Amino acid sequence: MGHMAGGVGTPWWLKSGLGFLEAVCFTSGCNLCCPQCQNWQYAYIDCGELLTPEEAAERMTETKRECGVERIAISGGECTLNRPWLISFIKLLKEKNPIARIHVDTNGSILTEDYIDELVDAGMTDIGIDLKALRLSTFMEMTGLMDAGLAAKYLQTAWEAAKYLHDRHPQVFLGIGIPFNEDLISIAEVQEMAERIVEIDPWIQVSLLDYRPEFRRMDLLRPSHWEMLQIHYILRDCGLQSVICQTERGKIGPGGRLLG
Repeated sequence: MGHMAGGVGTPWWLKSGLGFLEAVCFTSGCNLCCPQCQNWQYAYIDCGELLTPEEAAERMTETKRECGVERIAISGGECTLNRPWLISFIKLLKEKNPIARIHVDTNGSILTEDYIDELVDAGMTDIGIDLKALRLSTFMEMTGLMDAGLAAKYLQTAWEAAKYLHDRHPQVFLGIGIPFNEDLISIAEVQEMAERIVEIDPWIQVSLLDYRPEFRRMDLLRPSHWEMLQIHYILRDCGLQSVICQTERGKIGPGGRLLG
């Protein structure tokens, strides 16, 4: 489908425009069990049509043409679960759309260094990684994982993936997403996450995502626009230079201005 909002790995300066930003597809399945999953229809309901990489690339190329864009996004669920399929899909997309930007949105939990290298070699040009927490206890509650060892591995892998992408593949646009709802993660922990990202690079684009009531957490209250604005300034005060906050009134972009 055409996507008007973009994702974590979509540069902020594109989000202020009108119309479609990208042609996007969503893969089924996820290795996390987030009770408040915002895309649970794709993550946990396997009701779509099975496509080969060739079939998927053909459909995405046609969708891109219909939307009149030169950006292709792959999201989920968790699109990195089937590594051979994803690598083949991206290679085919690049062959069919040589000038298009190819954007992957992921939780980063299985993105080892060799997997990242393979994605870049295949043609990935942009990536958004959701870093859901800094502390293991928060990560486990947010993701629904009960195996502490597995959760610790996923959490460390995602953070290491962000740093590796920044250090080894500077040509790839990197965006980092931080899901926020005070029932899930404290403002203090979000601030600590921001400080750690600043240590990697203060210019990395960071998207703060206001988590609404969804899936098995309908008890949540969506953070208000003013609450998200406050956290926007907290992250800026930490030294982050490119912060986007998703709010009920639209996106707050760099400089605190409303985008779109």
